[in-house]
Amino acid sequence: MKTPLFLLVLFSFPFAKITGQCVVDNKGNYASLSGGDCANAIPTSVPFLRFTPDARSGGMGDAGIAISPDANSMHWNSSKLAFAENNTALSATYTPWLRSLGLQDVYLAYLAGYTKIDDLNTLGYSLRYFSLGDIQFTDENGQPQGFGRPNEFEVALGLARKLGENFSVGLSGKFIYSNLAAGQEVGGLEVGAGVAGAADLSFNYRIPMESSNLSLGLAISNLGSKISYTRETNDFLPVNFGFGSAWEFDFDEYNSLTIAADINKLMVPTPQHEFIDVDPQNDINDYREQSLFRGVLGSWSDAPGGFSEELQEFTYSVGVEYWYDQQFALRAGYFDEHRLKGARKYITTGLGIKYNVFSINMSYLISTASTLAASNPLDKTLRFSLLFNFEDTVEAPTGN
Repeated sequence: MKTPLFLLVLFSFPFAKITGQCVVDNKGNYASLSGGDCANAIPTSVPFLRFTPDARSGGMGDAGIAISPDANSMHWNSSKLAFAENNTALSATYTPWLRSLGLQDVYLAYLAGYTKIDDLNTLGYSLRYFSLGDIQFTDENGQPQGFGRPNEFEVALGLARKLGENFSVGLSGKFIYSNLAAGQEVGGLEVGAGVAGAADLSFNYRIPMESSNLSLGLAISNLGSKISYTRETNDFLPVNFGFGSAWEFDFDEYNSLTIAADINKLMVPTPQHEFIDVDPQNDINDYREQSLFRGVLGSWSDAPGGFSEELQEFTYSVGVEYWYDQQFALRAGYFDEHRLKGARKYITTGLGIKYNVFSINMSYLISTASTLAASNPLDKTLRFSLLFNFEDTVEAPTGN
C-alpha cells in the first residue's frame, strides 16, 4: 500500500516548522492566534530512535529504565546488562505502524541481545530498522515525482561493567542512517540521506532488601552529531535524559510484583515562538543553529514560557509487572505527556510467557488522547517480542 506523503512529514520529516504563531495576551501569557494555549512541541530528526522497541516495556506504559535486564536493555539502559542472569540472550520484535489507518507496509523491527564477557563485563548489541512503506513523491504543484521507499536504521554496540556489587555503568555507540526522500526537493533544496553518530551513557544502582529489591537507573541517550538532509540544514537528534525506578516484591517462591516509573525529557532546544524570532528572515528556526552542547545544556532553561513550560516537557511512564512462578506475566501501564508538548496519553496492557530458554511477550496500546493529532500510531495494535536466553550463569541476581 502506498503511504500518503503527509504521514511521512507528520511522523518523521524534520523540515516542517512545528512551532505556531503566538501572541502575548493581556495577562502576559503566550497564546495562539485563535486565542487558545500556545502549543510548543519539540521537534527532532530521526524520532524513531525514541520509539519503544519491545513488547515488555510496551505493556508497562513504556517504562524500562530500571526494570530487570533482558535482551532489549540496550534501548533503555545498557548498564543493566552487567547484572543479566544469562550468559547470552537474543530478542526480536516486530511492531506494525499505523495499522488503524489501513497501512500494511510501515513497521519497526528491532533485534537486540547481549553476551557476558566475564563476571564484570557484558557486551550488548542491537539493530533497529524503521520502514515507512512506499511513498509517492510530488512537487509543490502536486505533480507526481516518482516513488520511493523511505527507511531508517540504527546499529548500536555497547559495554556494561560492574563497578561494585550493586552498581554498574554502560556506554554504547551507534551509527544512524536516515533516507527519507533522497533525490527529491523540499523548498528548493535537494534532499539527501542523513548520517550521524551518537552515544548512550547509563547507570544502574540496586538496593537489596529483605523481601524486595529497589533498582534505580539513569540514562542519557542519543548524544551525538547533528544530522543533515540538505546543505542548509542541521537537525538535532532526540537527545534524551531519563531517570527510572523499579521496586520488585517477592511475595513467595511463586509470586512477584514489580512497580516501575520513568521520567524522560528531551535535551533539545525548545523552539522560540515565531513572533520573537531574532532573525525572521531566516528560514531555519534559530534553535537549530545552536551547537550540540549549548543546545543540550540550554535545554533545561530555554523554554519561552519559563520554568512552568520546562516542567511541561517531562513525560511520565508508570507500569506494573506480575510474575507467577517466573513463567507467566501480566503487565499494565500508563504514559502521559503534557497537552502543549505533544499530548500523547495512552494505556497499555501486556502478557508474557516463559518456557525453558524461550519467551514471548505481547503488548496492546489504547490511546486516551483527546485529539486525532495526538493519537498514537500504535493505537489498538498488538506487538510481539521473541526472546531466547542461553546458559544460565552460576551467580544469578534477583530479577525477571
